[in-house]
Parts: sequence; C-alpha cells; structure tokens
Amino acid sequence: MIAQDTMDPPVKLTDSAAERINAIVEEMNSDKKMLRVAVNGGGCSGFQYSFDLDDTKNPDDTVVENKGATLLVDSISLMYLAGSEVDFVNDLIGSAFQIKNPNATASCSCGSSFSV
Repeated sequence: MIAQDTMDPPVKLTDSAAERINAIVEEMNSDKKMLRVAVNGGGCSGFQYSFDLDDTKNPDDTVVENKGATLLVDSISLMYLAGSEVDFVNDLIGSAFQIKNPNATASCSCGSSFSV
C-alpha cells in the first residue's frame, strides 16, 4: 500500500500560486491564511470558480500544501476539480489565479467559467 504522503494530490498547487497566496496573506495581515477554491453554478458556461481566503478547514475539505501555502477544496467542488492545476499567471493583460481543468469540456474566453 502506498503512503498518503507519496500520492499526488487530487488538485495541484503550482509554486507560482503558492507564492502569491503567501504574499496575499502577508499583505492583508489577516487571520484567514488559506485559499479556498470552489465551484459554483453560474457564469456564462454553467459553472464558475470562486477564490476566497479562509481560516477554517472543514471535515470534508481536501487540503493541498506547497511552499507554506494552503489550498482548500470542498468535496463537492473536488468532483469538478479533480486533476486540475491551480496556477497564478502574470501576463500582459493582467495577473490572476487560473485553473487548468481537464474535466472542463468548454470554457468562456476569460477562463472564469466552464462546463462539463
């Protein structure tokens, strides 16, 4: 049997995203020290991602850590995010968290909503 520590997490948190989470937490000087990513109904493609700082790990949360940053995903959102990668991208049109989701069959042009 493989130990849990050696298994790949169901959602990957890139180094860039981890560094940005740490910077946001430090800038805000908040008790909320973890980034929660959730999938909600809505958006132009049917589902949309939400990003919020949180201070509570719920019993059904999947917890992913990298470089001291913590990402939380609830069990319902995980059904849509399994195999995804949460990244932070800095480019000419702006800076943002992006999710590379292999489960999405279509997405809007801004990348904040998707369908399965």
